[in-house]
Amino acid sequence: MKYKANPTALPRLSAEVFSIPLDGERYLIYAPLRRAAFVGNAQTVNFLAGLKANIHDAAADPDGSLADFLRQIEMVDAEPETPPAERFTGTPEPCALTLLLTTSCNLRCTYCYASAGDTPQQSMPLHVAKRGIDFIIANALRKKESHIELGFHGGGEPTLNRRTMTGALAYARERGEALGLEVTSHCATNGILTDRQIEWMTANLQGASVSFDGLPEIHDAYRKTASGGDSSRRVMHTLRRFDEAGFPYGIRVTVTAGQIPKMADSIDFICTHFRTPRIQVEPAYRMGRWKDAPSAETREFIAGFRAAQARARKHGRNIYFSGARAGLLTNHFCAVSRDLFALSTGGTVTSCFEAFSEQQPMADIFFYGKPDDQPHGGYQFDMERLENLRNQSVDRRKYCSGCFAKWSCAGDCHYKATLINGSGEFAGTDRCHIIRELTIDQILERIAGAGGLFWHEQPEETAGYCQRDEHKLFETDYELHSNNYTLN
Repeated sequence: MKYKANPTALPRLSAEVFSIPLDGERYLIYAPLRRAAFVGNAQTVNFLAGLKANIHDAAADPDGSLADFLRQIEMVDAEPETPPAERFTGTPEPCALTLLLTTSCNLRCTYCYASAGDTPQQSMPLHVAKRGIDFIIANALRKKESHIELGFHGGGEPTLNRRTMTGALAYARERGEALGLEVTSHCATNGILTDRQIEWMTANLQGASVSFDGLPEIHDAYRKTASGGDSSRRVMHTLRRFDEAGFPYGIRVTVTAGQIPKMADSIDFICTHFRTPRIQVEPAYRMGRWKDAPSAETREFIAGFRAAQARARKHGRNIYFSGARAGLLTNHFCAVSRDLFALSTGGTVTSCFEAFSEQQPMADIFFYGKPDDQPHGGYQFDMERLENLRNQSVDRRKYCSGCFAKWSCAGDCHYKATLINGSGEFAGTDRCHIIRELTIDQILERIAGAGGLFWHEQPEETAGYCQRDEHKLFETDYELHSNNYTLN
């Protein structure tokens, strides 16, 4: 342990500690930077609040056992905490590239954030992809990296631009092999694939994310083909082929407000029929074709998620929500603030997959580069825009400062927040409540998984976000109305 007990010294609070009400008598005591938590009573909360004010209530801890326990989990008398503070400076030198290959799509999903198929169709030429690949290879060689990463995404279905997709990967591998660089590649897809495409993907990619909403009747209600037909049968064929090949993939489930009552059944269907260990569940985003639809970012979603999680665990699996990541310590939600290097169909540089076109209303916020006119074929960056993006880390958001989930959520999605709050200071979204509630679930689960008394992990014991299957959560039927859970 990182303390030296001194029986004559008063206990000293050495962690940022949050007190979260669970019910009338219980509180979740949580120190995120210590990866430590336990369930205590009001007396414990008051004792900690006193330590924060440099007041030691000896009557609340007559034999010193509470202070000893708090020392054990590093909330008291430990070395100073070190908050995540990853920073990016200077001209970007990415070694990973995402190609937003096309705005064309063979589906017309009712909740598509990109309104794919309704906008003018654009496809990336191969020379645009090659320029980006040359750029990340040059960076990797200069930085003495051993590999590069190539991803395929888009404001449409990337596999529809097959020529550039296959040609880009072949080019990256050819150059990488000649220069001693390993190439890894992955893609996002709606799963409407031919057997030939499936075989190419399983032979050439290291993974894929497939959009599938579970129950066929649910999937088909929201994810019609361009001609108005059902699409679930073809997606399920793709998933079965992936399973047969042992190909690593995840499933992304999008939940509308009307779909929430069936969420658990959809997760049960996925777990029963397919083998993926990675199932991500997100409420439908109110943008694109779904911008005027009822919100699914509600208390009903939280209840539906919990029911779906319980169903998944019966199959030995978990489901995930992007903002709830207890155990992960970071000041960046995603790569938007970490110099993400993605190319639009025309070759300009964007920091976000959802900002896929220069014609979008928020393009001037998320697009930060374009090809330069130099012989080496690099890129010219708008450093003012890039610095604004780099500053969207949670440690720079005043609104998040009192939130117990800040070091795992890390401020959530900047694109969605900007859509809701505008370009001004972050003021929270409906997703914040979902994130807090599901993060509480995960912390309580970790306490149960550690034996039921407390949870405490040393940094070297935690490589990122994980969940344990085998323990039942405490009931969490309570309300939280504020984003400030600090001790007072």
